[in-house]
Amino acid sequence: MVLRWSVAVVSVCMVTACGSPTADTAGEIPSTAQATGSATATKPASPTVPATGGPGYSATLSARLLTMDSVPAGFTVEIATVMSADAGDRRPSVDVSCSHSMIPLLSATRLTGTPSAMAAATLSYDADPVGWGWVGNEVLRTYTDDGARRAMADLRAFIGRCPTVASSGQGAGGSYRFSVAPGPRLGDDSIHVRCSSTSGSDALECDSVLIRIGTTLVIVQELGNRPGGDEHLTQLAEAALRKYQTTGS
Repeated sequence: MVLRWSVAVVSVCMVTACGSPTADTAGEIPSTAQATGSATATKPASPTVPATGGPGYSATLSARLLTMDSVPAGFTVEIATVMSADAGDRRPSVDVSCSHSMIPLLSATRLTGTPSAMAAATLSYDADPVGWGWVGNEVLRTYTDDGARRAMADLRAFIGRCPTVASSGQGAGGSYRFSVAPGPRLGDDSIHVRCSSTSGSDALECDSVLIRIGTTLVIVQELGNRPGGDEHLTQLAEAALRKYQTTGS
């Protein structure tokens, strides 16, 4: 359990204080979250979408995130109001070593390109019978051009070039492994990024499912969960896609 939460902290660190390939201001998405709904005796209420937030925050797009009514029982949703910058023009062809600073790009925590609007929420599940729980993110990114398509192509290229990265944050022997894994075929294009971290005999997973629908990316990520704990990932990704498709214009 200690390792699990330490890796979740590292997931934040590696895109904030630990630096990034292209920007000093990059942060975990969501870097902060606010829940304005209140729990009831039966089912917690969905959080109210904040009217304003930091740079990149879109209240309109945030209204298309998963809500308590659209997630499986046992999950809670916290909407973020602070977004982080993506990686801009960083391209896979740039001669960059497969170092610790690449982990945010390889894990899809950050992507290449610059979205026109973003929305994000923390998803958590505390009903695990063994008491482990599950924590992850949903992120929506919209683009004014074909940035969504390029971001997914760049991600595949990055993983092909850097499938293994030593982790300076986990001490001697720590590493991250990345691959494109079999996954659901959703939207116009989709990809399941397999991400695992190891330190000694301990292992955790940080998988992501990215779905492109037109000029938008719908992303669900898990953060520092036990191996095999991605049973929620596909279910949440499908629910996130349905919610996005059935809301907005």
